[in-house]
Amino acid sequence: MYGLVFGVAMVAALGVADSRVVSDRLDPRVPRGWLHNDPADSLYRRARETLNRRDFRAAADLFAQIPVRFPRSGYAADALYWQAFALYRAGGERDLRAAMAALRKQREQYPKAATQGDAATLERRIQGELARGGDSEAAAAVAAAAESAIYMPTPPTPPTPPTPPVPRSGRFHWAAGTACAEDDDDMKVAALNALLQMDEARARPVLRKVLARRDTGSVCLRRKAVFLVAQQHAEGTEDILLESVRTDPDPEVQRQAVFWLSQVGTDRAVNALDSILRFSKDPDIQDKAVFALSQHGSARARQALRVYAERGEVPESAREKAIFWLGQNGSAENGAFLRSLYGRLKSAELKKKVVFSLSQMGGTENGKWLLGLARDPAQGIEMRKQALFWAGQAGVPIEELTGLYTTVDDQAMREQLVFVYSQRNEPAALDKLMEIARRDPDPELRKRALFWLGQSEDPRAVQVLQDIIEQP
Repeated sequence: MYGLVFGVAMVAALGVADSRVVSDRLDPRVPRGWLHNDPADSLYRRARETLNRRDFRAAADLFAQIPVRFPRSGYAADALYWQAFALYRAGGERDLRAAMAALRKQREQYPKAATQGDAATLERRIQGELARGGDSEAAAAVAAAAESAIYMPTPPTPPTPPTPPVPRSGRFHWAAGTACAEDDDDMKVAALNALLQMDEARARPVLRKVLARRDTGSVCLRRKAVFLVAQQHAEGTEDILLESVRTDPDPEVQRQAVFWLSQVGTDRAVNALDSILRFSKDPDIQDKAVFALSQHGSARARQALRVYAERGEVPESAREKAIFWLGQNGSAENGAFLRSLYGRLKSAELKKKVVFSLSQMGGTENGKWLLGLARDPAQGIEMRKQALFWAGQAGVPIEELTGLYTTVDDQAMREQLVFVYSQRNEPAALDKLMEIARRDPDPELRKRALFWLGQSEDPRAVQVLQDIIEQP
């Protein structure tokens, strides 16, 4: 397994299927002598003939003599490369290390050598062989080369879920140091609570009077009274809470009232929250009303959220939250609404939220829509990539995703498809990666497929990688 790991890294770094490393058929690649008046011409020709006879060590010795005896020769720079190549083909550990030394010498003394590109590729291959033999320094170099050659795609960042409001505890254990920490109102609240338990009808008008107060000294008492009202579940509770949202001068009282409306599971509570969304100018209150509506399971609540998400005058951040919470409810109505909303939006960020929400809902219709968006050339490339990624995450059948590969012409989309396949565990996804790694005409796509195959523990992937590494 150790050897395979570095073989995979080497394949990823080099792109074996398109490598410029010389094959076993030496004649077409080892240049014939071309500098007939050069003092090293006859020595170069002899070295070349020896290499073609596959007498690798002897050839390496001859090539090594050229830069030593004739440092100004036109053959000197390339002779170092061919010396390293011959030593690499000889294959012993000492030969490999000598080959590395020859390549370093070429890089230092002849930085403009015509074979410098081939030399870099050969160096990686030699490092791979040394790594297989346990050379940690070579292993680190191969791994670094692989990382620099393969750019792992970054999946789209899912929207951060809005933070649900946290209600104050019914026991009113306020944080120390706040204005409402263990004040004299606690005794009054205890009395109100006791009255509620004993005679709810009698306590109700008392609570109304408390919430009607507007003096600064009653702020903490009003905050706690909102909680007590919400616990009654009696007719008119929604109206009392809505009145606090609309008229109480303390923002915390308003926020608490909105939250507790979410816990009153009636149509009248939904109407009250919808009213808040329509008329409140406070963004924080609106956000809490959006969350409160998302907690109601009624069709009326979902409709109120849909209407809010469409409103162009509403801050974009608020519309994002409405779109997010709509996506958390997997109703067919919400799915159809979000699909239709996408085309009416101008903001790219809002569109991304719609794509994400539909992926969270899943379902056949949403999957088809996401794939359609990914295919649509009228969409920007980034939006198409987003749609493709989330389609893969939404469980779109792998057969549809693999079939898409031959129908898209854009390089970026094919790269994204390779990544999408890597995130699926089905055999068909692995089959497609292996097919790309073996046969795709684009070397960059082959590299990416090879990289992801290297992350798989499937025996078939291991075999494919070994076959590619060991091919002549």
